[in-house]
Amino acid sequence: MAVDDRFEDPAAEPAAASEAPSPLRRRLIGGLAAAPLMALGMPRVSFAQGAPTAKVNTTGLAVTDTTVTVGQLHSATGTMAISETGSIQAERLAIEQINAMGGVLGRKIQIIQEDGASDWPTFAEKSKKLLENDHVAAVFGCWTSASRKAVLPVFEKDNGLLYYPTFYEGLEQSKNVFYTGQEATQQILWALDWASQTKKAKTFFLIGSDYIWPRTSNKIARRHIEQHLHAKVVGEEYYPLGTTEFNSLMNKIKLARPDCIFATVVGGSNVAFYKQLKAAGITPQKQFLLTLSVTEDEVLGIGGENFAGFYSSMKYFESLTNDNNKKFVAAFKAKYGPHAVIGDVTQAAYLGPWIWKAACERAGSFDVDKVVAASPNIELNNAPQGYAKVDANHHLWSRSLIGEGQADGQFKVVAQSDGPIKPDPFPKGYM
Repeated sequence: MAVDDRFEDPAAEPAAASEAPSPLRRRLIGGLAAAPLMALGMPRVSFAQGAPTAKVNTTGLAVTDTTVTVGQLHSATGTMAISETGSIQAERLAIEQINAMGGVLGRKIQIIQEDGASDWPTFAEKSKKLLENDHVAAVFGCWTSASRKAVLPVFEKDNGLLYYPTFYEGLEQSKNVFYTGQEATQQILWALDWASQTKKAKTFFLIGSDYIWPRTSNKIARRHIEQHLHAKVVGEEYYPLGTTEFNSLMNKIKLARPDCIFATVVGGSNVAFYKQLKAAGITPQKQFLLTLSVTEDEVLGIGGENFAGFYSSMKYFESLTNDNNKKFVAAFKAKYGPHAVIGDVTQAAYLGPWIWKAACERAGSFDVDKVVAASPNIELNNAPQGYAKVDANHHLWSRSLIGEGQADGQFKVVAQSDGPIKPDPFPKGYM
């Protein structure tokens, strides 16, 4: 894998001493040594590996006879780096493995990496650069819904192709985006049903960071709680992204005494939030908490001892014991070190380059319109999560899981859906 060295390496030391790199960011410093290959069970397609560039690229993308250039656009700095570092790593691993297999349509993938820096206007600016100046064939990037909403008009105007890895609120479908994380019916509604049926929760306190995803997710959650579960929301609070002060919230929770804290706090704020819960005596022994936004990546910063006993709703956990995941985890740790962890979004980010490769080869082209048309029904039989399929609505069929946090920073799966759930980004009655 080639990384364009004209752009800042997210693993580089920051200029300010007060922004010393976290352990998560230091995990990026590892070399680009070859890792074990893991083909994702893509459908066999017939194409000419050495097809002329004029045939596979008719729209002026950055494709040569030997290379194809893509973009990476994540937050390598700022409050969201704690969550997005894993996505950067997983996409690099997938691309390295694809290159070791011969690349895509006989061309090795090169990367131009940009840092969204946890700032939504910066994401928009960098996406415009990648599409209009660099002419990349695809972009793997974003994490928050705010960053995705910021870049979406650029991708639609320039007919670019974005692979977005994060679980999100749904209520969106674009020709130019493939959503490899779960949407609300696969994560929010399924998890709330589990909380009601298994934990007998009747009262809920909704807490989130103050931007699109938490607010929209909690709007959907409130409707489901009140209209479908016939339960009650006893509190709803939001805090600016990056907030580290939650002490007043602890008193509100104690007064409300909810059966379930339903949390959508994101990024670095999670570290302070869970430590302050523990300091306030709001522990798993006394309080049921279900979150949509804590994966192994966040727990690395929070500390397993501060999250153990709380629950996360995801479609993937590093602890899954299927053979696909064992191979993936081994490859990831061989590249980034034995102490590296893998969260839900990290795994979803890993799927993006493989889906793009399969679509390009099915289409016999890098042209965006042809790649989009070739994408529905691509199956990932060897995905680390077990199985995934691209739906015509650009979301993935995925199984839903509930994991209980463990002191070692991993999760124990305590519930799972009967099988993959068909994605429905526009559920009736929730819009």
